Formats: sequence, structure tokens, C-alpha cells
Amino acid sequence: MKRRSALALAAVLALAGCNANPDVTPDAGGSTGGTEKGGTLTILNAASDINFDPAKSQNLAITTLGLVLRRLTTWEVQPGKAAQVVPDLATDTGKTTDGGKTWTFTLKDGLKYADGAPITAGDVKYGIERSFAPELSGGLGYHKSLLVGGTEYKGPYSGADLASVETPDAKTLVFHLKTAYGDWPWIVSTPAFAPVPKAKDDPKKYNQNPVASGPYQVESYQQGVSVKLSRNPNWDAGTDPVRTAGPDQITFQLGQDTTVQSQRLIADSGDDRAAFGAGFVAPAQLAQIEQNAGAKQRLVTSDAGALSYLALNTQRGPLKDLKVRQAIQYAVDKKSYQLASGGAIGGDLASTLITPGIAGRVDYDLYPADPSGDVAKAKQLLGEAGQTSLELTLLSENDQPNLAKSQAIQQGLQRVGIAVTIKPVDDDAWTAEVTGDKGDYDLTVSSWQPDFPSANGNIQPLFASSEIGGGGYNIARYSQPEVDTLIEQATAETDPAKAQARWAQADKRILQDAPVVPLTYTKNSFLHGSKVQNFFVPSFPAYPNYLKVSLKQG
Repeated sequence: MKRRSALALAAVLALAGCNANPDVTPDAGGSTGGTEKGGTLTILNAASDINFDPAKSQNLAITTLGLVLRRLTTWEVQPGKAAQVVPDLATDTGKTTDGGKTWTFTLKDGLKYADGAPITAGDVKYGIERSFAPELSGGLGYHKSLLVGGTEYKGPYSGADLASVETPDAKTLVFHLKTAYGDWPWIVSTPAFAPVPKAKDDPKKYNQNPVASGPYQVESYQQGVSVKLSRNPNWDAGTDPVRTAGPDQITFQLGQDTTVQSQRLIADSGDDRAAFGAGFVAPAQLAQIEQNAGAKQRLVTSDAGALSYLALNTQRGPLKDLKVRQAIQYAVDKKSYQLASGGAIGGDLASTLITPGIAGRVDYDLYPADPSGDVAKAKQLLGEAGQTSLELTLLSENDQPNLAKSQAIQQGLQRVGIAVTIKPVDDDAWTAEVTGDKGDYDLTVSSWQPDFPSANGNIQPLFASSEIGGGGYNIARYSQPEVDTLIEQATAETDPAKAQARWAQADKRILQDAPVVPLTYTKNSFLHGSKVQNFFVPSFPAYPNYLKVSLKQG
């Protein structure tokens, strides 16, 4: 459950004519074009280090860790298609015999680590158990509250066993959950479900020296400089449905400023022809790309993805009144907010909570208005609420992109007699305030991308009553028993179609109460070198699929 703020893009630019995913030509079955083998792929990364410890990672299934570590399930993603959960180490996506409380997985035959040792169910169990250890905190933790005994368990280093994960034999895992949970096949695609052999576990060093189960292994690690991956000689492509393992080697160059990344890739010379940037293209470089025909062909812009939204603190003063919250729905100038976020290339205007690319999403708009808002309708609702003038505080992260977005909200609300004072704070202070128990703010702007491709990830973390304060991201502090019931029903449903219908029902029911204003579905732009092929950004998530990238040979 991780907030991911989208990078603001230049408002002066409109690159809507750029060909998204130009190098990908799916065949009739939806797969990418042929994969050439060989060469060294370089990935330019702004981070100073990469944490390969699956217990501490929030890494998406299709990016960095997926090259080195497999999980029980993984994601099959293609351009223009909804993501699907598919088997990875397991033979299927799990079987449940009691309506979603008990799940059984069987490992495929012949799975091996890079050193030739067999991958066992016990290794997967141990990998899960170590994710509970306090010294390995920081990773995605959905499973911790779902597994029986998970809230009390403190990991294996004291010799304790997690009884709710059973391994009756070397190939079988059985999970016992506190409640029915239909999205468990998605949960076991998160990093904690990668196998870790107990004999090779060093909790202080595993982040740089993991035992590889994927097509690549860590060859060398220089913190702040580079990480080099080489082929895992014991990876079997026949057991792996999603990884094509095109390059012979992959090098992550660390500490590369996103502006520098873009300049190097625009130039497209030397080894950078076989490189791509892990970061979003910096705003200043988009204008250069527009004027550079070669670079423009190598720019890949995602479909509309993560939701950016204005949260209204429903437990504060006049914002407790539904009519006031509905008035703000009409008063917000979404067009100005979109321009502050980079214009059309920065994102599409939003009206729902479930984001594009998520199966079961229903498109609707409960508050139809011109993109710049409906001032008359907003004033009418405020009058009905007996509020002709309001003073509200907007908590904002103290950086130029976020302040520009907050100012767009401020100016829109000012038109209807709502005076907004922007309170800028640093990122850590913002997080502490909005996820803390006090909630000393009226409004705040945020963005959200689910950690797995289910509407569950759009709705439950942001709107369940249990997620108010205590580190949760229900920053609208919204509590509605009817919605909590819908969330419980959708969560427990094991039939995907029925679950999706229930999530769509919850989406609309929440917006009837207007706790947030959907603003945009953000877009991300990435640049790659001229030798890179099979580079695409799927409908979800709005990041490149590292697992299928290859290099042109010759």
C-alpha cells in the first residue's frame, strides 16, 4: 500500500501525437515481437542503491527484482490489455476449497537456483517468514494481516515458525487466511513470496547478494555506482511464462539524475544506444524531444494510469457536510490542475476511483461539468449548505510540482468563495500528517497506483475505515459502514467477475459521498536508445516491462 507521486511534466508541451510503444508489434496472441538474444542492456537509475532483499522490497513484479527473483505467481502484461495473474514458480494461480480462506499451490518440476540447488516449498515458506522480521521491514505487507497468526508473528530468526503456511511436501504450500480473500493469487506475486534458501540467508547482506531464481543473477554490486547482472545458467525458460531474457548482461548505472538520463538518451551514442531510463522523462527534456525526430520516435508514453486526487478531510468542520463536498466537486478546475501537471501528456481527466487498465473498471461521472468546473452549480450547493464563504487549509508537499498543483486547486475554489491557505511541508512531514491519527488539515492532493492489478488496490487502502490514521492512506478520513461492507464482500469473493462488479459498485457508492475529487489519471513518459527493442509500457502499471526488453543485434 504505497503512495506514488507522479512527476509533473511540462505544461508547454503537447506530445499527444507521439506513438506510444512504437517498438512493440504484438502478434495475434498478444505477445511482443521476436526476441533477439545477446548484448548488454544498460538501465539508468536515479537511486543510489537497489535492494534485492524480497522481504524489504516494494518492487513491481515486472521491474528490477523480477529479473533475479521469481515468485509463486507473476503478472502477464501487454500493451492495451488488462494485466493477468499467471503462474510463475507455481503450476497454477492457486486453488481454494473453502471459499477463499485456504489456498494451495504446487511448485513446477525441475526448478533450480543459480547454484543448481532445487527450489523447494520450504524455501518459499522461509522467504515469507523472514518478511515478518522487524529487522527486514519496509516491504509490501498485505499478507501479514491476512495470514492466521500474522499480526503476532515476528519472523524466523528467534526460531519461531508461521503455522499458517504449511509445506506438506517439497512442492506444496498451503496458506490459511483469517478471512476469505479472492485476490490472494495477486498477493503471492509480491516480493515476499520469492524463495530464500535458509542456509544462504544473511539478513545484513542478502539485499546485495540474493540467491537467484530468475533468468539473471547479481554478478557485482557497487553501491552508488552500478549493479551488474549476468545469466543464471540454471534458469529454465520452459517453466517461465513471462521472462524472455534477451540480453546476456544487464547493468544498472546508479545515481543517474533523471535530467542527465534524458540528455544521454537523446544523444543516443555509444553504449547509451542499448540503454533506457528507469525514471520519468524530466520536463525540461520533453521540449527537446519534440524537436528531435529520432528521440521522439524513442519516447514511450504510458496510457492513463495512477489516480491523482484531492482528498477532503470528511471529519473536519464544514467538510462534514455532503453538500459542501459536492460543491467542491464542481468548483475544482480540473483543466488548470491538468496543465499544472504537464497538460495532456501528464494525464487524462478523471472521474472514477478505479484506474484505467484495471479489470472490471466502469467509466462514469457523477459530477459532470466542463473541465474547468461549474461555478454556478458549486455556488448553488454552498448556498443550500448555508456556506457563502469558507476558509480551508490545503496541506502540500513543499516542492515546485506539488505547489503548482495545489495553487491550481486554490485558484479554482477561490472562484466560488472558498479561500484556501496552502501549508507547505516536506515529504516526511506530509506523510506523517496525512497517515497519522490527528489529521490537522482540510484538503490535500495525492496520487495512488495500486501495488497489484486489482480494483482492491484502488479502493480498500484509500477508503476502508480501518485505514484511517495509524499509517493508513485513507487520507480523506472517510468512514461509511455500507462501503466497509462492500469492501468486505468484494475482498472475500473468489469469482473475479463477481468481485469486479462489487468493486465497481463500491467505487460509485464512495463518490456519492464525495470524500475525494478525482483529478487526473497520470501518464508517465520514458526514453530508450535506438538498439532497444520490445520496450513497452502496459496498461497497468505505468512503468516499462523490464522482463521482455531485448536488444537489436548487428
